[in-house]
Amino acid sequence: MSRPLCPLVFEPVYKNYIWGGDWIIRKYGRSAPPGIYAESWEVSDREDGMSVVRGGPMAGVSLCDAIGEWGVGLLGSRAGGLRFPLLIKLIDSRERLSVQVHPDDASAARHGGEAKTEMWYVLDAAPGAGVFAGLKPGVDASAFRRAMEEKRFREILTRVPVKAGDAIFIPGGLVHAIDAGCLLLEVQQNSNTTYRIYDWDRVGPDGQPRPLHIAEAMKVIRWDLGDAARVAPKDLPAAGGNARALVVESPYFRVEKFALSRPQDVSGDGGSFQVLFVISGAARIAWDGLSEALPAGTSCLVPASLRGVKLESAAPGAEMARITLP
Repeated sequence: MSRPLCPLVFEPVYKNYIWGGDWIIRKYGRSAPPGIYAESWEVSDREDGMSVVRGGPMAGVSLCDAIGEWGVGLLGSRAGGLRFPLLIKLIDSRERLSVQVHPDDASAARHGGEAKTEMWYVLDAAPGAGVFAGLKPGVDASAFRRAMEEKRFREILTRVPVKAGDAIFIPGGLVHAIDAGCLLLEVQQNSNTTYRIYDWDRVGPDGQPRPLHIAEAMKVIRWDLGDAARVAPKDLPAAGGNARALVVESPYFRVEKFALSRPQDVSGDGGSFQVLFVISGAARIAWDGLSEALPAGTSCLVPASLRGVKLESAAPGAEMARITLP
């Protein structure tokens, strides 16, 4: 007999990539030894970074095992299988990330790898921060190769200045790079396929240049995508008296944000799980006579079939992101 459904909060899985810092730890007051925390994998069903429940009746259970126990009750009928279809991360770009590209569904089917469409919600940004999202108009394969040979990538990439509250959508096949000074919430397909095109002449911890994947990248770049503009959130009807906005909707995920000024019903609808991320302030989630505090920077997975779930503000200015399947 499976245990009763409940919301799940996981231990972060940290990645110490060379371009990262400790912004995630400092901003959200997380207890961690000194080090590099480039990424925090918040909700992950991957062997190279599996989420494990932090506390409560499911403490110590992996996300994979929770799916095995609860199945569609956790994931929802729209998940299309028994693997968590997304990967939710926090990213700290103390330094500029490499120029890279990921395959989309079509190119992954043709050439291998895992398809990856993603979006970035800017949680914080240093003055002058930005991202590179797409190629400038007129850049084709020939111009791209010349830029690679001459190391003129800065000239052919579209740089988008960003500030807290901005969002950028990166479909598979779009050349991109996160510039220095960004703290991001990333929502993506469950993939870790990245083709590195240019690394700004940087060397890895071993003193050697990190590997590039030019041949693979050239097969999956979509030259028809051009550059990508900042996503403009669209106001939605208020829910429970709380203002809402649609940040991004794609075939793979839907991201909303809302101000939590009044109690909010976040019961599952059976179709999709919900991942709730506390952007600012603090919240408390309650269900079946139980409750759990959600301070800023916390991610919480609400099973698709869990009813009677309430979310309340625990500090002024509570703002939430809600991630579901479309």
